[in-house]
Amino acid sequence: MEKIKRLSATDKAMELIRQLHEEYGELMFYQAGGCCEGTQPQCFRKGHFYPRTKDVSIGTILGFHFWVDHDLFEYWQYSHFELDVTDGFGAGGFSLETPKNKTFKVNYRVFTKEELDQLEETLPYHQYMQQEKEKQQTV
Repeated sequence: MEKIKRLSATDKAMELIRQLHEEYGELMFYQAGGCCEGTQPQCFRKGHFYPRTKDVSIGTILGFHFWVDHDLFEYWQYSHFELDVTDGFGAGGFSLETPKNKTFKVNYRVFTKEELDQLEETLPYHQYMQQEKEKQQTV
């Protein structure tokens, strides 16, 4: 049986991600637990932001990891994240879509009991870094 994904994206978000990928290359997403950027998802060039070792990737969009702050994930682990985009300037200005007057946002819904039993595993950042290191050693 196929595992239930924790992450998806709307067509509008996918279109914007493709544009950003053409402009900036490899990307990554990060959703923090608060502070200056609130919980607005941020899009960065891959390697231009480093998650903490306990932060988790809940999936990928077009091959780009979507990292979530560990503490925030503890709160939202029973929810599906749908990445979307809206017009306008978001809470901050660090995310790559900001100059396009766009803001990524997440729509949430709670998983059903049946879905919870079939969820894909998350990938902790420290495990991802180990995988990346092993890839470099085989090249």
